[in-house]
Parts: sequence; structure tokens; C-alpha cells
Amino acid sequence: MPSPRLLVIEGNSPQTMAEHVSFGGVPASTGYSDLLRELLPGAAVDICHPADPGAVLPDGQSLQGYDGIAITGSSLHIYNGGAAVTRQIDLVREALTTGTPLFGSCWGLQIITVAAGGVVRKNPNGREIGFGRGIRLTAAGRQHPMYVGKLDVFNAPTVHLDEVETLPPGATVLASNAVSAVQSVEIRTPESVAWGVQYHPEYPLRELATIVRRIGTGLIREGFFADESDIKTFAQDLDTLDTDPDCKRLSWRHGISRNVLDKKLRVSEVANWMEYQVLPMRVKRGRG
Repeated sequence: MPSPRLLVIEGNSPQTMAEHVSFGGVPASTGYSDLLRELLPGAAVDICHPADPGAVLPDGQSLQGYDGIAITGSSLHIYNGGAAVTRQIDLVREALTTGTPLFGSCWGLQIITVAAGGVVRKNPNGREIGFGRGIRLTAAGRQHPMYVGKLDVFNAPTVHLDEVETLPPGATVLASNAVSAVQSVEIRTPESVAWGVQYHPEYPLRELATIVRRIGTGLIREGFFADESDIKTFAQDLDTLDTDPDCKRLSWRHGISRNVLDKKLRVSEVANWMEYQVLPMRVKRGRG
């Protein structure tokens, strides 16, 4: 029996990945791949880089050969256009014709939305950074397998400036909050099913700390932090909670709940995607 095969689509440009690493982080696709292998031991995980103009991308037949496709976050904005964006939309549009299950985090949700016929915009409510607060399941979300084991209202690691403005055909909103009406969605095409979340269940707190350090100047301008010292303190607190999630002092100070600090609860959307989408499709295709 062949090993499960998964594909991770890296949303960032090579320049952004290099910058993120220089601040102490890991590329989004590397972190995602590590999580998928942890959730499905023995899985073979490939990575592709459509925002790299020199990258060779998989075709439709290759995409059908995977048991699941996950799409990372990105610092890109769909409405800015350009080859780094259009190559991703085209790749995901092709993936949606193959029957292979898709999961998208943040940018991943946005790319799936546009590839399926929806629209993404800059969020008029501004940026959501650090933690998405008060994310509430809709009636459909409470019945949806992506949220098995999840609270009806929860917080989640988050960093995004954009949001879904217009849903594509075949979309069902699964969760919302005061910042974005579409915090998660299922999108069905004639051939495929995609799940997407506007937050980052795959992010450990140390990655949020790295992002805050990397984009800190902009966050000061937007009013989230007073100065560089303020950023440094917040990032250090996240790093401490990453290694010591039982630190009551810091979890209380920042209002970080157990569904973020407990890794099993935090990544449950991805784990449920594997259980309820990836593995059943693998069986259906005679691979497991």
C-alpha cells in the first residue's frame, strides 16, 4: 500500500520566506508540512512554490495523485495582482477540478475563494493580528465535521488584512466574528470539496511572535503597538507561552485561552480535515 501523499502550496514569495527566516521563523510550508506529517505519520509531503517565477508546478494529473492539498498563508494581496498571485489562482482552480480535498489557511482560504469565483478585498475593519477573538460557529458550522471537538465560540492564532467579500457558488459559511463575517467556509465545486479558515490553526505561538517582529513597524503605524519596546515585550511573551503554555500569568494577561494553548485543540480543524476528507478520499481512490 503506498504511503499517503500530500501537497503543500507555499503562498509566499521567496523574498518573504527569506525575510521570515532571518527573523527566526520557518517558512510557512515547512511548518505546515511538519504538522501534516505529525498528524498522519508516514505521509510523504511535497511542497510547491507558485510565487517563485522559476518554479515548476504540478499539472492536473499530478494534483489528482495527491490525497490532500493544503495552502499556507501569505503576505501577498490578491487585489494587487501580478504573476505571483495569478499563478496561485490558476493552480488552485486546476486543483478544484481534480477531486482532491483542499484546506486553506488565511491566504489559502482567499485563493480558494477567488479560484472558485468569489471576491477578496482589504478588510474595512482593518487588520486582525495575534488572535482572532470570539470566532463563533454558524448553525452549519456546529454540524460540520471540521469542527468536531471544537467549542462553539473560540479564539485562534490570526494575522490578516484581507477578507472574503463575495462568496463563490457552492460556499457555506461555517464561522464568523466581529472582524470578518467569513472566518471559515466550505466550498464545493462539481468535482471537489475545499475547507478554508481565515485564521491559522497551524501556527504555534513562536511563529506569531516572528511575524509580529517582522512586520512591527507597520503594526505601530496601525496603532497595535506604541513602539519597538512594546512589540518586543509582546513577542517575548508569545515565545514564553510557546515553551510554557501553562504560564497563567501571560495567558491571563493576553486573554489566550486553552483552545489556543492546547495544541490538539488548536490544530483540530486540520486534523479533522485529514480524518473526514483526506483519508476517505484515499480509500475511495483505492490507495488505503
